[in-house]
Amino acid sequence: MKITQQIKQPIHSEMELFEKKFYESMTSKVALLNRITYYVVNRKGKQMRPMFVFLTAKMISGGAVNDRTYRGAAVIELIHTATLVHDDVVDDSNRRRGFFSINALWKNKIAVLVGDYLLSKGLLLSIDNGDFDLLKIISVAVREMSEGELLQIEKARRLDITEDIYYEIIRKKTATLIAACCALGARSVVEDDATGEKMRKFGELIGMAFQVKDDLFDYTDDAIGKPTGIDIKEQKMTLPLIYVLNNCTPSEKRWLINSVKNHNKDRKRVKEVIAFVRNANGLKYAETKMLEFQRQALDILNEFPDSPYKDSLNLMVTYVIERKI
Repeated sequence: MKITQQIKQPIHSEMELFEKKFYESMTSKVALLNRITYYVVNRKGKQMRPMFVFLTAKMISGGAVNDRTYRGAAVIELIHTATLVHDDVVDDSNRRRGFFSINALWKNKIAVLVGDYLLSKGLLLSIDNGDFDLLKIISVAVREMSEGELLQIEKARRLDITEDIYYEIIRKKTATLIAACCALGARSVVEDDATGEKMRKFGELIGMAFQVKDDLFDYTDDAIGKPTGIDIKEQKMTLPLIYVLNNCTPSEKRWLINSVKNHNKDRKRVKEVIAFVRNANGLKYAETKMLEFQRQALDILNEFPDSPYKDSLNLMVTYVIERKI
């Protein structure tokens, strides 16, 4: 059995009902919108975010979920989908999960409007049902995601990212949404702020580990049989590169910065940068940090009693750092 199927097992019926409710939450009186949202729903990914919501809720409540849990999962998925649609416009990307992106099929203007529509649907789903505590969790995540993206753009121009700034970027860009999923799951079943905060921290740590794993894909052969160097080509400052930049000689640093800034389209030079980062222990260092985030996440989980839902969350933590794509 695939690890993702194993993770999903204790919430199988909830996920099936969620898909139905999620599709209903996207419907509109505008035929074009319905056509596009139908296209979006039928090209969904692994649905990790709703899985985090349901597993957290069931672990904390001892196996029960409620309407708030379903709404929380739908809101997070609506807003996550909205950010992906907008990201594809910003990145001028024509593909998403192997399929054509919305902007590739319907052009940028429609893609931006669809993203806005999904965002407002998510917000209204919370407001109409009085889920203001859940709405606050989501709104903070959206704000932080925007800040993280802008901070990365600002810093990438100068290539002067310290490790602390890197963590701040990935915490906001990637980890905050997974943190919101776990906080939402907890708050949907209990009003206890301490439990909600504990699960928010758990999600944040998983998100950090997830992003560091993504960074490593750029330098390792795991994902597609050869290092890609895509992050280098896009002048993205990743943890292996940041570590090496901060621990090499001034002349090596000048060569690295010059390579990333001015020769990032030169395949031979990109290969040389990858080899340099590998030989200078950049990958080893990033891997150590990733495992540290994983250990901290597992420490939080260990505070809860054993259950199939806790087992699935444990598996989720393992999957995040052992995945091949």
